[in-house]
Amino acid sequence: MQNLKIQKIDVFQVNLPYSGGVYLLSGGREYRSFDATIVRVTTNTGIEGWGESTPWGSTYVAAHALGVRSGIAEIAPSLIGLDPRRVDRINEAMDFALVGHEHAKTALDIACWDIFGKSVEMPVCELLGGRTSVRMPIISSIYVGDPDEMRRRVAEHRAKGYIGHSVKVGDDPAIDAERIAASMADKKPGEFFLVDANGGMTVETALRMLRLLPQGLDFVLEAPCATWRECVSLRRRTDVPIIFDELATNDASIVQIIADDAADGIGLKISKNGGLTKGRRHRDICLAAGYTVSVQDTVGSDIAFAGIVHLGQTVPEKNLRCILECRDMVTTKVADGDFEVTEGRVVAPDAPGLGITPRLDVLGAPVATYS
Repeated sequence: MQNLKIQKIDVFQVNLPYSGGVYLLSGGREYRSFDATIVRVTTNTGIEGWGESTPWGSTYVAAHALGVRSGIAEIAPSLIGLDPRRVDRINEAMDFALVGHEHAKTALDIACWDIFGKSVEMPVCELLGGRTSVRMPIISSIYVGDPDEMRRRVAEHRAKGYIGHSVKVGDDPAIDAERIAASMADKKPGEFFLVDANGGMTVETALRMLRLLPQGLDFVLEAPCATWRECVSLRRRTDVPIIFDELATNDASIVQIIADDAADGIGLKISKNGGLTKGRRHRDICLAAGYTVSVQDTVGSDIAFAGIVHLGQTVPEKNLRCILECRDMVTTKVADGDFEVTEGRVVAPDAPGLGITPRLDVLGAPVATYS
């Protein structure tokens, strides 16, 4: 086995403007740009691995961009000299160096998987368990707005080939019901909808919204309430399928979801959950429980999308709800790769590692280096 050691870690910072101008979430949260942290891990043999962690601002979950880079500063010195292919040992070292802060560990973990794949000339999805033959459906992200406007934005994504749509809600129950009805008014055969409140509803407002909807609308309710107790209470009082997202953050929480029969699936966001190593484990726990999984990330550029695609490519078709096309949400392109979306679907490339080539002119000079 080739002697491979981490020799240097470079950290880059890139601003990713939102492609739609202003993104609106429940609770009056607004986002115009996203602060991306990208890392390059270089080995003693010259192999480079790339990873990314881009939190959804600082008001979505307990993560923010300055925290990512501060966390890497705590962790990176502990990784110098370790074999990046031993991903579980890498994660043990990161967990020992810094408790929690999974978003800070994500970019480093993904970069190690990229190196692993390149070192054995295999794509990451094969190392994560083996690729399926699934052409994975991508999903749009339709932010909160006027019902007719949301209907128009769904139509625009439909015209691009999207067959899945994540419709954001979480304000007034009557208006949210109108938003859902309008967004689904032109639903085509084979399309699916997630109605995502990002934890912005109470049990009362969620129940009122559901009662105001027209009969027969087929959708899944994602992250309706902010707390565990509220989501479980709502699940006991509705027949609408519910999936957890913000509350599904680690091994213990996902096991507890299953034990409490609290949901029908999860939205697995890679950076929120700590990277591909932990994401692989969360995938397996969910598959053992018969859950559906949507493989996403909070947001991100081409590098984050590569991670999404490779993990998503390992989920059996009956369990895979969708993957997020995060590249569509930002205007800055930081890397190239064979990730073409055709008729609303994508497959992982055959290139070794993640299969991406960063644009160094876009990344600029590192903001920090550890060696």
